[in-house]
Amino acid sequence: MYDKLTKSDIKKMEEEIEYRKLVVRPKAVEDVREAAAQGDRSENFEYYAAKKFNRQNNSRINYLENMIKTATIIDDESKEDEVGLNNTVTVEFVETGMTQQFKIVTTIRGDSLSGMITNESPLGKALLHHKVGDVCHVKVSDSVQYDVKITALENTDDAGDEIRSF
Repeated sequence: MYDKLTKSDIKKMEEEIEYRKLVVRPKAVEDVREAAAQGDRSENFEYYAAKKFNRQNNSRINYLENMIKTATIIDDESKEDEVGLNNTVTVEFVETGMTQQFKIVTTIRGDSLSGMITNESPLGKALLHHKVGDVCHVKVSDSVQYDVKITALENTDDAGDEIRSF
């Protein structure tokens, strides 16, 4: 399955790749060399730690490059009064009356614990293209469904959003 990413997501990933290749990788390689020069590798924790960090960095570069290669680019523009990508939405859960705020983001930036839900999640899908005052039906599964009412909408951007690790 191809991830749906914005041009901004791609740019952030390219910047991270460049940083990892030009700054992190040379330092990681040097750390491996220095640790290996200490001699006996059988009990050399620094050597194993440096090798592990180097592998993790290379793995992250490969992951990001693959994400870019296989991504489908989507538009992050939406009407001023409609829920779209990068918008912060306050919803009221109809059944309980509780309110909560969410930001709609792409999968590469999703972090539900921080209130950043993806446009591919059941709630994200239900909210997209709706307006303040609309009641949206969210279907998680056949047995789990609920309604939310959009009480506020703020047009925000993705400037401070981090892309997720693995």
